Amino acid sequence: MKTTLITGASGGIGEAIAKRLAEKKENLTLVARNETKLKLLSQELSQKYNVNVDFIAADLFDPQAPEAIYQECRHRELEVSSLINNAGMGSGGEFAGADLKNLENMLQLNNGALVSLTHLFMQDMLKQKAGTIVNMGSLISFAPVPYMALYGASKAFVRFLSQALYEECKPYGVHVMFFAPGLTSTNFMEAAALKNETGDALIAGAPTQTADQVAEEFINAYYERKRAAVSGRMNRFAVKLLTLVPNSVIAASSARTFKKRTNQKG
Repeated sequence: MKTTLITGASGGIGEAIAKRLAEKKENLTLVARNETKLKLLSQELSQKYNVNVDFIAADLFDPQAPEAIYQECRHRELEVSSLINNAGMGSGGEFAGADLKNLENMLQLNNGALVSLTHLFMQDMLKQKAGTIVNMGSLISFAPVPYMALYGASKAFVRFLSQALYEECKPYGVHVMFFAPGLTSTNFMEAAALKNETGDALIAGAPTQTADQVAEEFINAYYERKRAAVSGRMNRFAVKLLTLVPNSVIAASSARTFKKRTNQKG
């Protein structure tokens, strides 16, 4: 059975996308750590939209999880025709003061798991000469942002990887898309431990969308088979401006703004 696999599907943007795709009559396989939430969401979507919704509870902080997910899909005879790498986490504050294990976990989730899942499921898509892979990025991937240095770098990695894989896969009929939300009203800030002065300084004045608004823009880009898309009109305008300014200037200006907002010197 063909299915669309979505990671980070138990809440936020992932859950909103799952609902939109179920409404479009796509069969789904939902992946996240919270088995209870996955079970409830799977039941809700299958009953409401009359589609097949599977779920796999997995911890993508574990480097072995992607292989386990892939093998479980094969065991269930699920053909993943679309892979949406949505799971991710952020961090903020001074790089040197961050907990190293948390930084390593973020890289594993944002990059390691994404690379592994993409590599595993891409093999089958290339053989079938069909399939879609969506890698979820962020507006922050377009510029170096001090005090969110590693998070931004992890999303820049996703952007460049996706752009390169788009060209590699195009001759085989496999589509790769990079999708970049901006600031979204989810539990992202809480999960990144940024509900504090640091977080307030980093996001002050940033345009915000709801998860449903992001999902709506995602669905349009997904079915139009865009190679890349940024969610939010103001965010798209910001990206255009960023291309006109050297990265060194952006980084220096961002650092000065953050220090001013937090009353730091230097």
